[in-house]
Amino acid sequence: MAEVEACLRSGWLGTGPRVAQFERDFAVWRGVKAGQVAALNSCTAALHVSMVAAGIEPGGEVITTPLTFCATVNAILHAGLAPVLADVDPLTQNIDPDAIEAAITPRTRAILPVHFAGRPCAMDRIMAIADKHDLVVIEDCAHAVETEFHGQNAGTFGDFGCFSFYVTKNVVTGEGGMIVGRREADIARARMLALHGMSQDAWHRFGDQGYKHYQVVECGFKYNMMDLQAAIGLHQLARVEENWRRRQALWWRYDEAFCDLPITLPAAAEADTRHGHHLYTVMVDESRCGIGRDGFLEAMNAAGIGTGVHYLSVPEHPYYRQRFGWQPERWPHAMRIGRETVSLPLSPAMSDADAERVIATVRHILRPTAHR
Repeated sequence: MAEVEACLRSGWLGTGPRVAQFERDFAVWRGVKAGQVAALNSCTAALHVSMVAAGIEPGGEVITTPLTFCATVNAILHAGLAPVLADVDPLTQNIDPDAIEAAITPRTRAILPVHFAGRPCAMDRIMAIADKHDLVVIEDCAHAVETEFHGQNAGTFGDFGCFSFYVTKNVVTGEGGMIVGRREADIARARMLALHGMSQDAWHRFGDQGYKHYQVVECGFKYNMMDLQAAIGLHQLARVEENWRRRQALWWRYDEAFCDLPITLPAAAEADTRHGHHLYTVMVDESRCGIGRDGFLEAMNAAGIGTGVHYLSVPEHPYYRQRFGWQPERWPHAMRIGRETVSLPLSPAMSDADAERVIATVRHILRPTAHR
């Protein structure tokens, strides 16, 4: 809050020194060079700009998961590319590498894996597939700011990694995103594309050194992050580890409290990985629980406890069904998960009493079936 006030008093609210500092700090935290990151106004923008900066020709196919937020697929469409869905592994709920391999065609140009709920995708297998077929890899790390796979940070395996700082994420700028790129030249182009396609000196055209002329070198977008946003996020990186440990403790408490209920709990983290513990998702199967998923959502809401759905599978939404003729049954694992999943409250701001209230309410709703 003090940083935001200082930003306001400085009179510099747009892209400037705080954005640059946030980029440098994020690069250090993720173990990459400063020239390998660029701050943007959303993860959606980061995904879009990554595909443009990758130079994928219009109409190329991008394979992604059907169990994701609509922004993943929308970014592919905005880049003039064709989304191709590959079903998820029913246990991890991440995109299945075997399904990726089966979806490859002569038109495939990229893979866009999503580290769902903070669990890392099988990046060793995905990168092997990408290398075999000479494909670009763009990691959607919206849930995965703390995630690691085999000791390596999520977002640093592929050509690009895209992070979110939306209000529900574990580092927050209100709205905001970050691209991490393998090649500094790609990030330089992404940065330029994010500000109307203007040459890089445009970022400094109103600085203390006097007016700087700029040139428009591509048809770009308005995707830059503001200093006011960066001011919100600057000091949060230092608290990521502490907040992750608190969410992990809540996660374990939920696991213990719900193990005897007829709901399906999140799978344990795989060996040699770090789960970001971003979403605690349970599966409510009406045949086992005596209540459907939507009935469970309504009962939780009636008790004054918020829940979420992450996510209805992409083909469930009318737009994609009408445009592509997609039917959810083509991706049965994502369809089933999307129709049964519930995200329970999980935040480092939660007290032990908050967690116990969630637990007691879940157990009360499911109690008639828990003791059959």
